Amino acid sequence: MKNNRNIRLMYAIALLQGMVFYGPIATLYRQAAGVSVFHITLIESISLALALALEVPWGILADRIGYRRSMILCCGLYFVSKIVFWQADSFGGFLAERLMLSVVCAGLSGLDVSILYLSCPEEESHRVFGIYNNLGMAGLLAASAVYAVFVGENYRLAGLLTVFSYGAAALLALFLREVRSSQPRPAGHQLAEFKVLLGQLVRNPRLLFLVLGAAFLNEAHQTITTFLNQVQYTRAGLSASVIAVIYVVMTLLGLCGGFSARLTGWLGEKRTGAVLLALAAVACLTLTLTCGPVLSVAAILLLRVCHSLFTPLQTTLQNRQVRTADRATTLSLNALLMDLVAVFTNLVFGRAADFALPLAMGFGFALCATGLVLYLYSQRGSQRAD
Repeated sequence: MKNNRNIRLMYAIALLQGMVFYGPIATLYRQAAGVSVFHITLIESISLALALALEVPWGILADRIGYRRSMILCCGLYFVSKIVFWQADSFGGFLAERLMLSVVCAGLSGLDVSILYLSCPEEESHRVFGIYNNLGMAGLLAASAVYAVFVGENYRLAGLLTVFSYGAAALLALFLREVRSSQPRPAGHQLAEFKVLLGQLVRNPRLLFLVLGAAFLNEAHQTITTFLNQVQYTRAGLSASVIAVIYVVMTLLGLCGGFSARLTGWLGEKRTGAVLLALAAVACLTLTLTCGPVLSVAAILLLRVCHSLFTPLQTTLQNRQVRTADRATTLSLNALLMDLVAVFTNLVFGRAADFALPLAMGFGFALCATGLVLYLYSQRGSQRAD
């Protein structure tokens, strides 16, 4: 049954939590407080390890206490973490903020999309996911514009504005309505259910390959558009001002996820996913073979578009294959697998980039090409493929 109230509230929460006003200077913010780049990467590593450890337990807890209460807890802790970040002035302060963020990210993984999926008719879920993702990106764009025009070098003001935004999101979470009943069950029963779900994932190659294919595209996109792109731009001879303009364009292109449902309606689910993964592989191959400025920018922007259009599609496909009432637990298990893939691919990308940047881009091509094969297998025999 459609729950417009929940959908509107989740849209508003996504917009507000996208407003990270210190986003453009996140590293500079920490360095100004005396935290070195090495310490920043160390904090990130610790954060990822904790998020992995909490991924499935959070999903089990959400299915036990209800999605509304879990969302309130996550949004509340998210708000507190931004206060800690705003006041942090040492390694310990930023580590504490990141550890809180790990708890939040593990909690929200699978939870927010479960609330949305259960608040709308299945045939509308693809469009709803696209709008939800776009609003988070719109929040980031709005915050970046405010930073550029009004904040400037006042890093702490950027942190304070982010506190206000996340505080408003936490307040809105209080007005959500529950979309599933919370039935307390023994912890042993929960563990048994998790083992059953794990077994179902292993025995369901279509879902397993879909998750792996999506993970490969996610990691190629994340690493190349966040870290390696700046190195590629430098090799291409682009100036810092031009790189900044490209960043804005790339952020705007993240909004094209809203057209995912329309594209899928035109091509069909199977063809849409295949085309996007194939184009992503072409983009990575281009980056492997050239460092020319025009082709480099075009390839990175194409990779961004492919990922933005593919995300709502794979989210819908994952939700459709859930065959249990414990939806958040199942999706958390999927996210755990994707995070494990990220741990491996990050190490390979980093090592390859230290040796030669084209080698790292070539690894991105291999991931996308493999993801294409896995996706096609996951959609084999699907009645909604066309």
